[in-house]
Amino acid sequence: MIDDLPGAEDPELLRQKLALETASIGWRELEPHYARGVVVQVTESLDLVEVGFELIQDNKSQVQKWMSSSELGPVNPEEADRWHHSEASVWALVVAPWVLVQKKKPQ
Repeated sequence: MIDDLPGAEDPELLRQKLALETASIGWRELEPHYARGVVVQVTESLDLVEVGFELIQDNKSQVQKWMSSSELGPVNPEEADRWHHSEASVWALVVAPWVLVQKKKPQ
């Protein structure tokens, strides 16, 4: 876990570690986590690493703002179905107990 790593209390070092843990993954590999209700979608307007950082920092006011503006929240079933049928890949970051996902930006 990130909290167990040396230097995790340094914000910039923590952001760097989170960036290193971000990866592209096929949506179908995440479907068991989605079924458990632990997958959270981050809109493309937000930085995936920054969202993970704010969650770890327990910044409730910022997280609530993102949720209120629908920039952060559950993956809706229609999106999950589209990703399944198109065999989409997403960017993912695990911030236990959550799996943050973000659509890949078009090339």
